Amino acid sequence: QLQLVESGGGLVQPGGSLRLSCGASGFTLDYYAIGWFRQAPGKEREGVSCISSSGGSTNYADSVKGRFAISRDNAKNTVYLQMNSLKPEDTAIYYCAAAGTFRAVVDGRARYWGQGTQVTVSS
Repeated sequence: QLQLVESGGGLVQPGGSLRLSCGASGFTLDYYAIGWFRQAPGKEREGVSCISSSGGSTNYADSVKGRFAISRDNAKNTVYLQMNSLKPEDTAIYYCAAAGTFRAVVDGRARYWGQGTQVTVSS
C-alpha cells in the first residue's frame, strides 16, 4: 500500500515553532482529504487537524486551536502543519493520513498513513 512521508520534526524549546510537511511520491494528493494525528508514548492516537481536498474546509483539535495551522499546496503535492507556541504536551510522533472524504479523515478512517516524524518540545 502506498505511504505518505512526513518531515520537519525535531527538538524545539517551549514557545518555539516547527512546520511539518506531508508529501507523497508516485501519486497525487489532490483528491484526498489529509489529516494530522499524533501519538505520545503510552497514549492513544489523537487527531490534531485535517483539511479537505480543495483546502476549503479545516478542523482543529481544541488543544491546538489558535496555535497550529494546516494548509496545502496541491501544485507541490504537499500538506503542511505550521505549529507555533509549542508546549511540552505537544511532544509526540506526528503522522499524516489521507482519506477519500473529509468526514473519513476527521474520523481517523484513512486509506494511507505516513511513518511519522518526532516532535519534541523541551527546555
